[in-house]
Amino acid sequence: MKITRSGETPSMQGPEDWFSGTVRIDPLFQAEAPGRCSGAHVTFEPGARTAWHTHPAGQTLLITFGRGRVQREGGPVEEVSQGDVVWFPAGEKHWHGACDSTAMSHIAIQESLDGTAVTWLEKVRDDA
Repeated sequence: MKITRSGETPSMQGPEDWFSGTVRIDPLFQAEAPGRCSGAHVTFEPGARTAWHTHPAGQTLLITFGRGRVQREGGPVEEVSQGDVVWFPAGEKHWHGACDSTAMSHIAIQESLDGTAVTWLEKVRDDA
């Protein structure tokens, strides 16, 4: 058994190459081998969002606060709010973030394949 106590893992700012706007990432867990799952609590200030990206084994988002937006490539922008759960299948190009006027937080859970949990792509255009 392993217990990670609240506050033991430092917060980090979302890297500018992967996010637009102010984003804070609080790592929650990283499975030890043979496990492949990891999770983080991510907070987006109003208007902040990820760049386009994919996950080799998919991703689940548990919206914990506020209102946000999610979009898969070729699909409409969808609004999400506290209590919603979003699942992106393996390899689906997508982005997610806060609404323009409201912050949003979510717990992101994804698995790694061959040591990779995410492939970052181009930034989302402002008209998305």
